[in-house]
Amino acid sequence: MKKLLILSTAVAMIACKETPKVDYALIGGTITNFKTNTKVTINTPDGSVKEDLMVADNGTFTDTLNTNKNLYALYDGKTPIYLYVEPGFNLNINYDINDVQNSLAITGKGAEINNYLIAKRKEEGELFGNPRETYQLNEADYKTKIATVKEELTKLLNETTGLPEAFKAKELRNINYFYLSLHNNYENAHRALTQNPTFKVSDDFLKELDNVDFSNIEDFKYSTYYKNLVSNHYGKQAQELAEKDAIDYSIAYLKTIAPITTPEMKNTLAFEFADQYIGRAKDVEAFYNLYIDNSTNEENNEVIKEKYNKLMALAKGKPSPNFTDYVNYEGGKTSLADLKGKYVYVDVWATWCGPCKREIPFLKEVEEKFHDKNIEFVSISIDQQKDFEKWKSMVAEKELKGVQLFADSDWKSSFVQEYQINGIPRFILIDPNGNIVNSNAPRPSNPELTELFTSLDI
Repeated sequence: MKKLLILSTAVAMIACKETPKVDYALIGGTITNFKTNTKVTINTPDGSVKEDLMVADNGTFTDTLNTNKNLYALYDGKTPIYLYVEPGFNLNINYDINDVQNSLAITGKGAEINNYLIAKRKEEGELFGNPRETYQLNEADYKTKIATVKEELTKLLNETTGLPEAFKAKELRNINYFYLSLHNNYENAHRALTQNPTFKVSDDFLKELDNVDFSNIEDFKYSTYYKNLVSNHYGKQAQELAEKDAIDYSIAYLKTIAPITTPEMKNTLAFEFADQYIGRAKDVEAFYNLYIDNSTNEENNEVIKEKYNKLMALAKGKPSPNFTDYVNYEGGKTSLADLKGKYVYVDVWATWCGPCKREIPFLKEVEEKFHDKNIEFVSISIDQQKDFEKWKSMVAEKELKGVQLFADSDWKSSFVQEYQINGIPRFILIDPNGNIVNSNAPRPSNPELTELFTSLDI
């Protein structure tokens, strides 16, 4: 009886002992042909996590991932390996760094999902084909094509064994979001690739988007396609509000997302938008205050606050950040200080940037109009060093005027960083004393530019 009592007590103690909750995933494996000077990172698509992966000289690695995120990318500078993780996953990842596509092998707990996603990505690309060709199809053929893509991807999902039912349900929705995104992308892509800027899809082409629930936080966190649909949805509403009320688009967007009741979704949309647009806002202070009204994420707020403070240092009348000894197409090197005594209209651009090149004819017109005035037109290329000759060729080919300069370190150049430029083209106006007139000046294609010049008696 005594033995039975002791046994019962032991069983009870075991039964009452709470099993620790696992809130992380393990990854490990071997990279064949790994070179010790190769940097490998592990990061999330939204950039909230980015860290170096410690890889031993023999190519082996292990790491622990905090799984409040499901999607990660293992990246060696050439080929990303996308991973899906959940708490308790233990993935063994092996591949040859010289042939990732054909050598990648994932085993362990959670491998079924990851191997399915690898197969899906491959089939997705094969089914959709060359985007440049597919987006040029006429509307009827395009709709047939993407319907087939959806059908085949759904078939792959249903035929894959070993997948948890909850994941399958989530992934089925994700396939539909991909399908809807292809609808969303078509008009603009078709316009650009067929060089037909007036092309419009038929009235019912986007009808299937009418049934989308734009408040699903689970899908927002899992599906990039859904997240983009949500962002585009509010972006279109913001554009309508901006036009109706004649307000800046950046302000309109923050006003549009204000009614969202899911804090995580609202915080993410507000942060990602502010991170990109605060430097383009016409009234930075008003934009920042409205952003703070919309965001409850303190970590995000600190990031935007830092950007805001830096932008306030770029306010009208503040000394402009400098550039020093940039290579001049005409020979020698040029610094901003060399141009003191004149207004300086700066165009930050690159040879690969379509919108930049579309501004060139307008810039030439403005340059011609103000040719003998007290202003220098300075174009700064932020192409990579490997494209230096390409830059020189384009300057010659397009007969670019003004002062043509090549930045010392592309996007990482101090001038670009201090002006917080994260999108090009970007135009800046500096006065004869080297002080900022407008850190985000109108583009040459905007009639407001010549009005600004005239108001300054240039």
